[in-house]
Amino acid sequence: MFTGIIETMGTVVSATGEGSNLHLTVKSNITPELRVDQSVAHNGVCLTVTAIQDNTYTVTAVAETLAKTNLGFLKTGDTINLERSLRVGDRLDGHFVQGHIDSTGTCIERKELDGSWLFRFSYPEQFSRLVIEKGSICINGVSLTAFEAAKGTFMVTIIPFTYTHTNFSHITVGTVVNLEFDVLGKYILGAVGDLNK
Repeated sequence: MFTGIIETMGTVVSATGEGSNLHLTVKSNITPELRVDQSVAHNGVCLTVTAIQDNTYTVTAVAETLAKTNLGFLKTGDTINLERSLRVGDRLDGHFVQGHIDSTGTCIERKELDGSWLFRFSYPEQFSRLVIEKGSICINGVSLTAFEAAKGTFMVTIIPFTYTHTNFSHITVGTVVNLEFDVLGKYILGAVGDLNK
């Protein structure tokens, strides 16, 4: 379980395919505090640390993960958002995030204002009931509030701190991002059998 509050950013040192899997080696300032078997969200994707060496660590993304996320697009030198799992007793500054990506979205508009940035994203319309006005959404692991929610599109506002402390500064029109919709909404729609309508 995560909160969508990015702890730090990491740099992809290598992305190596093996069969249908992708091994990502990441350099990060939190590496010395990690341990093998620990869960870390990478651009919002919960992955297990499988190896640690010096200031780098390795995680593996399987075919199902690669098919539903943007991790397959990562290459050496790319910056990714990182968050370690929520500890019992911590403040929940974002919202409940599982690290299970529902879909990818695409940036279709980026606008710089005087002190903030606006981003509009498109996503598969089948998920439109899970994006509501002023509702929570997780983009590349970042907990945000959606507005101008329409069928298949929504907007978010990014403040300077988030812009400089996440990889939102690298998102341009055409960039593919990971989306995790609010878990409460998914359970509600799932309970009434309306999740995939």
